[in-house]
Amino acid sequence: MRSSSCDRRAVFSWCLYDFANSPFTTLVVTFIYATYFIKAFAADENMGTVLWSRGVTITALASAMLSPFLGAIADRGGFRKAFLFFFTAVAAGGSAMLYTIMPGRTSAALFWFVTANIAFEMGEVFYNAFLPDIAPPEKIGRISGYGWAMGYMGGLMALLIAFAGFVQPSVPWFGFSKELGENIRATNLLVAVWYALFCIPIFLWVKEDRSRACSGGEKILASSVKQLIETFHEIRRYRQIVRLLAARLFYNDGLITIFAFSGIYAKGTFHFADSELLILAICLNIAAGLGAYAMGFWDDRLGGKRTVLISLAGLTLAVIFAVAAQGKAMLWIGGLLAGIFSGPNQSASRSLMGRFVPTDKENEFFGFFAFSGKATAFLGPFLFGVLTQTFASQRAGVAAIIVFFIIGACLLAKVDEAEGLRCAGRSA
Repeated sequence: MRSSSCDRRAVFSWCLYDFANSPFTTLVVTFIYATYFIKAFAADENMGTVLWSRGVTITALASAMLSPFLGAIADRGGFRKAFLFFFTAVAAGGSAMLYTIMPGRTSAALFWFVTANIAFEMGEVFYNAFLPDIAPPEKIGRISGYGWAMGYMGGLMALLIAFAGFVQPSVPWFGFSKELGENIRATNLLVAVWYALFCIPIFLWVKEDRSRACSGGEKILASSVKQLIETFHEIRRYRQIVRLLAARLFYNDGLITIFAFSGIYAKGTFHFADSELLILAICLNIAAGLGAYAMGFWDDRLGGKRTVLISLAGLTLAVIFAVAAQGKAMLWIGGLLAGIFSGPNQSASRSLMGRFVPTDKENEFFGFFAFSGKATAFLGPFLFGVLTQTFASQRAGVAAIIVFFIIGACLLAKVDEAEGLRCAGRSA
């Protein structure tokens, strides 16, 4: 049921879930465990990179395929909170299991990483689907921005704690040893505890509307399949959602490529030291959080479409600075611009989707939203690698990102936000 007023406790609890799960992507997927895996679980770093990329690819494909179907089941059965709890528990538990896997047990490490990562992505589907319910129409942009901002804050805080307590000190906290990378593996326990602790409020204070739920297992499954079939048959009715998702396929690929290769570009082309990369990561997270928070208000005033277009213009400018940079100072400008506009891009995309989804298909359509973020996620990194190899320059690979943003912006320009609101039965 759509909120007509803002329940502040529910909003805070919802935002806190972003704070809870962001350390998983920051510590496990990106900065700490990923680099440890590449060095400790394969014969060399190149093979470790290949194995890790395969794990990420499996995650993307599995979550893209599962998201719409499980979303439909959650709609018909009233299982949104139950699914969110299940996938949260699996993601946190999988993170904890990574601590127990010793170097050399490559298959076991990949199994638990992929399991936890799929659960994380699936949890995002049902978490995002709560946004239209807890946010009044006139505040959906800023509330989405609050969530993204708290997510960046949570990831940054966990990263600093991990480095201060486990990675950097000669004697890690809580008696962990540096032998066999135990101190690095222990950061996964930090992720698991953080996840489990800060997710509690969403299950206590965010309510789920189950008034449209079916009863009976067979009836729910049949109704879910029927709902998916109806959605495809009525696709013209949801053409603004289709246009949004088509645009996001491209501009999100550009964003994914920035996240995946910004550190590699800074180190490979500009010879950043590890300490400089850490400072860059911290600054980017702060800039992205502030951008998501501030532009959430623009989102409510200007609309989600305009906010995403503004963010794409800012991201394009950031990439131009990065490609043209002849020194670290200009790269820093591009990096900070990318941080400022990446948060609003993600936040406003989510809020725009929240404005467009029908009230009886929120989980299903946020499943399609997840699909649009993963289905072609390999294209940007693939093109980056091909152009870097062809021109023997990382600058060529970075320049390709501009193409994704321009195509995404052109497709998004065709979205009629007013029609999308009318079709969803929501107020402007």
